[in-house]
Amino acid sequence: MSTAYEVTSEEEAAGRSHLRSFDRGAVREFVDRHIVPFADMYDRLGRIPDELLDRIAEAGLWAPFLSAEVGGAGLDMVTLGRVHEEVGRGCSSVRSLLTVHTMLAWAVQRWGSPAQRERWLPEVAAGRTLGAFCLSEPGAGSDAAGIVTTAVDHRGGWRLNGTKTWVTGGQRAELFLVFARTATSIGAFLVPRSTSGVSVQPIDDMLGTRASMLAEITFRDVLLDADALLGPSGFTAGMVLTGTLDLGRYSVAAGSVGIIQACLDACAAYTATRTVGGTQLRHLPLIQAKISDMVTDVRAARMLVEEAGRLKDAGDADTIMATWVAKYFASTAAARHAGEAVQVHGAGGCSPRHPVARLYRDSKVMEIIEGSNEIQRLTIAAAAYQGRAA
Repeated sequence: MSTAYEVTSEEEAAGRSHLRSFDRGAVREFVDRHIVPFADMYDRLGRIPDELLDRIAEAGLWAPFLSAEVGGAGLDMVTLGRVHEEVGRGCSSVRSLLTVHTMLAWAVQRWGSPAQRERWLPEVAAGRTLGAFCLSEPGAGSDAAGIVTTAVDHRGGWRLNGTKTWVTGGQRAELFLVFARTATSIGAFLVPRSTSGVSVQPIDDMLGTRASMLAEITFRDVLLDADALLGPSGFTAGMVLTGTLDLGRYSVAAGSVGIIQACLDACAAYTATRTVGGTQLRHLPLIQAKISDMVTDVRAARMLVEEAGRLKDAGDADTIMATWVAKYFASTAAARHAGEAVQVHGAGGCSPRHPVARLYRDSKVMEIIEGSNEIQRLTIAAAAYQGRAA
């Protein structure tokens, strides 16, 4: 059996553990030890404690795809998807924090200037600075065409004004990737939380991913240096935005696979011990049909995610469509099977004392975030008509 940790005597004395490898078994052990037993508590509290955030940092899980030169592990995208699947199996709120941090870190790595990469990549790789993604706005959602937040030229820099909402991790993040309308295009800006004029309002009591620390972020006359702009001016909407959203969808797809796996695990364990009229539920044909559908869909969804990951690793542009398909299939399947998991568990499945209730609520969020399933279906169909979907 693989060991999840390699601990020095000094680290052991300090109670810290470092992930030794990123194979599925090692990450699973980390999740089972540090996330699964506490996920329902996080859900009730509506937040992830700093202790777990620190453990994730010590395990090197915040941005392991970054290069070793900046503190990452140079992880390939297929393996990153497996990491996010395992974390999503344990807690979708934790995985959501990884998602937005990954999006920011990847954007800085891909589009940042040498100075931006030098300043921020070691910080985000180590988890000393947590990132968040600021696109959605009140009244516009994630529609980039509806952005009203503005960044105007000001004394060689920028003056930022506007409000972003549904910001995952916004209550805790120290660095925001903010999309704003400039005189000529949509620009992406790196905005430290500590900048004067930035205010954070928590959003609580959401249906699902209740511990993902959502916030509404307001920027009032926030003054930024010229080097706050990420990437050359004028191409952000087509490049930075497309790339970061694609990576976000990839993480959500992987996390949705994790939800299906968690539903399968819970139902298999419950039906193997619960009896009705002296018969174990596992022997009832309708229960077997539900279990077999979960097994089939989790394997199919996992294969779709891994295909998207392989295309990313190969630098193949087809990864964009592959990720759309993976996210649509996996999130839809997660919602369907989470509903079935509640049904299998009966009244207990409706109780906050059982994880399937949390999985049910979280799965609905997966069908909405990083592009709703309706938008995905339109995009997939349009590609089919253009001969690009297969």
